[in-house]
Amino acid sequence: MEHGQPAIEIRELRKVYGGKAAVDGLNLTVPRGCFFGFLGPNGAGKTTTIKMLMGLTQPTSGEIFVLGIPLSEARPDQMDAIRAGTGLVPDESLLFDHLTGLEFIEFVGRMYKLPRPQARERARELLALFELDGQPRKLIAEYSKGMRKRCAMAAALIHRPKLFLMDEPFEGVDAVGARLMKDILLDQVRQGATIFLTSHVLEVVERLCERVAIIAEGRLVMETDMAELRGSSQSLEDTFVRVVGAERPAETLDWLG
Repeated sequence: MEHGQPAIEIRELRKVYGGKAAVDGLNLTVPRGCFFGFLGPNGAGKTTTIKMLMGLTQPTSGEIFVLGIPLSEARPDQMDAIRAGTGLVPDESLLFDHLTGLEFIEFVGRMYKLPRPQARERARELLALFELDGQPRKLIAEYSKGMRKRCAMAAALIHRPKLFLMDEPFEGVDAVGARLMKDILLDQVRQGATIFLTSHVLEVVERLCERVAIIAEGRLVMETDMAELRGSSQSLEDTFVRVVGAERPAETLDWLG
């Protein structure tokens, strides 16, 4: 990995489904050690972009560099390096329902080639850190949505990655769980990790992220430092609504009057 390179670089990225571009000429650079928010309305292309970054979907055209390595030309050893350096928290928590949280986190550690004793020890520690150790025999199938998100994030941490790709990690998480997860992520950034995050919870993004990009209809419509935005008179929500063209006069229904 080339340490001088950005954590993520996207050049003229396109993904077409059935003649319609879900991502349309996207250009984006995410510096290393940055807490980066990737925002957009429903259907804007956020999850499609995340899936291409994860290697779950192939681009129609364009190029993606992850940790300095071009995905389209990566050798097997380079793909191994990308996987070893990346932690994933997908939108739909792809967890194994018939395992306990401990078993799943340990399994992920083994997938990243951690020795079994180390994977088991780290899984125990992560389960406790995310406050999931109260019912150790509970299967993931019995977890709430918020517990599943915490378990997925715990598994993403087990191999100590330097880049996290997170699609709506706070969805369905209660205030206590969200505070815990935010504190852990901020600590990872302080240690030099990069976090690429999508979220509809703009208050969380405004509080956590150093830089944000907003897309609409697959295209980048704004990118800014949060420090600049905080110094302006507009909130992130006001800015988001303005740049995605969602402002409209307030309306009501007579029968709601």
